[in-house]
Amino acid sequence: MLYYLFQYLDKLNFPGAGVFQYISFRSAMALIFSLFISAVFGKRIIEFIRKKQIGETIRELGLEGQKQKGGTPTMGGIIIIAAIIIPTLLFAKVLNIYILLMLISTVWLGGIGFLDDYIKVFKKNKEGLQGKFKIIGQIGIGLIVGFTLYYHPDVVIKERLTHNEKIAWRNENQNGTKDLTIPKYATTPVKNLKTTIPFMKNNELDYGSFVSWICDDCLKWGWIIFVPLVILVVTAVSNGANITDGIDGLAAGSSAIIGVVLGILAYVSGNYIFADYLNIMYIPHSGELVVFMAAFIGACIGFLWYNTFPAQVFMGDTGSLAIGGIIAVFAIAIRKELLIPILCGVFLVENVSVILQVVYFKYQKKKRGLEYAQTHRLFKMAPLHHHYQKVGFHESKIVMRFFIIGIALAVLTFVTLKLR
Repeated sequence: MLYYLFQYLDKLNFPGAGVFQYISFRSAMALIFSLFISAVFGKRIIEFIRKKQIGETIRELGLEGQKQKGGTPTMGGIIIIAAIIIPTLLFAKVLNIYILLMLISTVWLGGIGFLDDYIKVFKKNKEGLQGKFKIIGQIGIGLIVGFTLYYHPDVVIKERLTHNEKIAWRNENQNGTKDLTIPKYATTPVKNLKTTIPFMKNNELDYGSFVSWICDDCLKWGWIIFVPLVILVVTAVSNGANITDGIDGLAAGSSAIIGVVLGILAYVSGNYIFADYLNIMYIPHSGELVVFMAAFIGACIGFLWYNTFPAQVFMGDTGSLAIGGIIAVFAIAIRKELLIPILCGVFLVENVSVILQVVYFKYQKKKRGLEYAQTHRLFKMAPLHHHYQKVGFHESKIVMRFFIIGIALAVLTFVTLKLR
């Protein structure tokens, strides 16, 4: 909102008002305000939660230090959501379709998580919101995101000109000088369902190509592939973040690392010069997402102030579902969703460890009986971070090593831009 105010003041030649035109300035301000809200006001929110006796109910899993966590304030995801939404509303162009989509996704998935936490805490139901309702909610936001990105007129890209198109442009615009600068991108933006494929030289894939062979005009039916993929990515990443939120600081810290990478990718994708240099897709209007991601990073880091071991507050499903969904929708918006298995490798491994544990247990139960299956599990406990706790590692060491892995995966994600 401040952007529009200072845009008006700039027209009146108000001194310094023009600084709000710069994404870098607004992103820095969003980061600072987000840190301030989460770190300063977060303490008051935690005290309020404690007074209302909104504490975590800990299941007995036989883990070291587990009992001491009982009664720790939960639903701290409210701090994260507030620290994202308020700076975004203040410093971003809120009418930008990408910003609107991110705000809707944040509130939607945060709301699902809040319902889950509310049922656990106030209704004293340890199971929380039934899984089918969570899935329905995730499918719902997936449909909104998928169809909005497909139909909205502002969601476009600019195609890189081929060699022949550059020659044709030069011939049409010949003015007698040899220093005629040939553009790298088409002047007119286009709507399509292209995305980035890592490690490929021709690194763009149009989802419409999967159905284009059916008929000559079937390229436009690419949404049949795209929308289900959006639902899958949103569901998988939000659940991955939810599963990762099992020990102090792990989900928030991992998400901050992922957020830094996504913010940089959004900046270069929305900047003509950097997109050309890196030979990646140029997405007009997407640079505004950097402001949102700056607020996201600030919220996660600020929340870590209270969530590092020993945690003074847990984010609960209110926070974990929201941050996972934010990462997924953001990656889809900047057309980097196929980088998620690399960038979100920590979430992926946590998800896979749970799946493998269940599949292996059922296999052993069917083949050798229940008693054998219970004593011969694939992991000592799933998800993976609990396995390492059972092995004997302190949770602070587990968290730091997962952070190191997350940073390595972040660097690898950047490498994919040039390693083709």
